[in-house]
This record gives sequence, structure tokens and C-alpha cells, in this order.
Amino acid sequence: MAEGDPGGPTCSGLTGGRDPLPSGSSCNFPEYELPELNTRAFHVGTFGELWRGRLRGADDLSLKEPQAPALPGFRGCADSAGEDAAVARDLGCSLEAAAELKAVCGFDRLKCLEEGQDPEAIPEDTDLVTLGARKRLMEHREETLTIDRACRQETFAYEMESHAIGKRPENSADLVEEGELILSLNILYPVIFHKDLYKSAFFYFEGIFYNDKRYPECRDLSRTIIEWSESHDRGYGKFQTATMEDVTFNDLYIKLGFPYLYCHQGDCEHVVVITDIRFVHRDDCLDRTLYPLLIKKHWLWTRKCFVCKMYTARWVTNNDSFAPEDPCFFCDVCFRMLHYDSEGNKLGEFLAYPYVDPGTFN
Repeated sequence: MAEGDPGGPTCSGLTGGRDPLPSGSSCNFPEYELPELNTRAFHVGTFGELWRGRLRGADDLSLKEPQAPALPGFRGCADSAGEDAAVARDLGCSLEAAAELKAVCGFDRLKCLEEGQDPEAIPEDTDLVTLGARKRLMEHREETLTIDRACRQETFAYEMESHAIGKRPENSADLVEEGELILSLNILYPVIFHKDLYKSAFFYFEGIFYNDKRYPECRDLSRTIIEWSESHDRGYGKFQTATMEDVTFNDLYIKLGFPYLYCHQGDCEHVVVITDIRFVHRDDCLDRTLYPLLIKKHWLWTRKCFVCKMYTARWVTNNDSFAPEDPCFFCDVCFRMLHYDSEGNKLGEFLAYPYVDPGTFN
């Protein structure tokens, strides 16, 4: 599971609570049910085995870097003639025209900038039509644009995504193996934010509660739900329980696009949606120790002060005689100016609580 997994896209070798379906069963492929916008339930480990069996090519699962093609100058005459023929076929021109294009646009025609020249500056005497049009566009942009600031969220998302792209571990023992599955999970924020005070937690997938029992103080949070369901036969069927650290994603039955549940801190619930399942690629993060890997963080808008509309809220009030809304949010300055006199005496009737805006953690 996400918290019991020591690292890597998946861990293998453990058996889940249910026997996987036969390897030849088509039910293990995620066929979409369009009315529900999710797939039918399938066994992750069996799906991976069936997928590997369909890929018979030697390089289908390889994580090795592809060999760089040889430079044109080091190829033989046969390769050069083959390149000319390929260019002529793609462009629909004669072999003579392809050979002329190669002579005009080849690597030996490239010129390096002299020392001190700006690579972004376009020369005035260029005779290339496209480059001249770009020069005019850039000049117009410099005249009309006053500011070009990158979005902070886009920059942050790019940094998170590029942090581990193609990263390989220093220790070869931490290298992700070929043919391992990567699952993409979308974890939604809860409505109520809690401090991390308790160790107890569980995942819920397809009628089974997977309880976190790694620590002595952990207790079974699913017991209350199961007793409530069984008390009056509410039609949910027979729930099962399992230990989280004894199960991996390979052992699960899941549906792609279906909402599941992660619960911790007693009542802090996160909706979990598995959005994708695929094989690891050479361009993925290949360092097992970095998984589970955070690749995107949801952006939370900050709540502004109701009075000044400028600063982030620091106080929330209830039953406030000075506020048009209940609850109402204020920054520190506006809160004190509106609710207290110059000597610090309380004005009117209200209940005030310190407010920590979730957007401050962006």
C-alpha cells in the first residue's frame, strides 16, 4: 500500500486476500464501463502478468538508454545514399534535389557564434523570411508588453515534475526493475484539515478495509463502520479487513477512475482515484527510494479579508454583530480595528477564532 510500501512503483511477491483470476481471463483487462466512467474491477498483479505476456519484443520493457545514431560524417557511402533516397521519398523530390538539400543544410554548413555574440539576437541582414518575421514579432512584443511574469503555480508544478524525470539511483540495488507497474493516484484534499496526531489509518478498496497496524498505538478505525453496516443490514454486503503492511498494489482488485477512500486521524477522509496504470519507462524516475512520488500538488486559493480584500485572513468570527456574513474572515489589522477600540476593549458581541488558511501552504 502507499504507506506500507517501502518504495518503488509497486512491490511484488505477497499474496492478497483473494486468489487472482486465471491468467487467460479477459476480466483482468480494464474494460471501461462508460455509464459509470470507470473500468470493471481487475486484479493488478494478474493484469501486469498478462500485459508482459503480450509484449514479446526484446526492447518492449527495456529501461536502457537507446544507442545514439552515428553522425552523418562517419557513415559510409551506402548509408549516405540511403539517406538521400529517404529524403527524396519523403519530400517527393528527385535524388539530385535531395543531395543538394543535404549539401546546403548539412552539419558542415552550420556556423558557430563568435565570442561575445548574443545567441538570442537576430541579425539585421538576415535573408530568411521566417527569421525576419520572428524578429519583427519580438520587436513588437518588446514595445507592447510591460511585464512577463511566470505563474508561480506553473513554475512550482514544473519543478515538481522535473525533479525526478529520468533520475537513476546511485546504488544499483535501488533501480526499478523492468516491467514494473506504475499507478497514478489522485488524492483529494479533505474538507477539514487536521494535525498529524494519531497513527491509525486505513485504505478502502472494493469492499476491503486495509488497516495500518505498523505501530503499537494503531487501532482498527474500520470496526465502527463495519458494526454500523451490519447492525441493521444496510445493504452494503459483507465487509472484510486486512492489514495494510501485508498487502501491495499488485494484490488489489481495483477500478480505474473509481473513487476509493483513505482515512486517518479518526475522521480525516481523502477520496483516492486511481487514474492510470502502465509499465515503467526509461524516462520515468527509476530510483525506487523516491516512490511514492509526488508529481503534482493541487492549488488552494487563499481566503482574503472581507474588509480590505487584500490580505490573507487570520481570524474567523461567528455571531458577529459587525459582520454581514457568518462565518466572516478578517486579516489581523482589520479584525482589531473593527472589533476593539484604541485601548484594546472589545466592541460588540462576537466569537473569534484564529484561522490558518490552507492556501498558505502552497
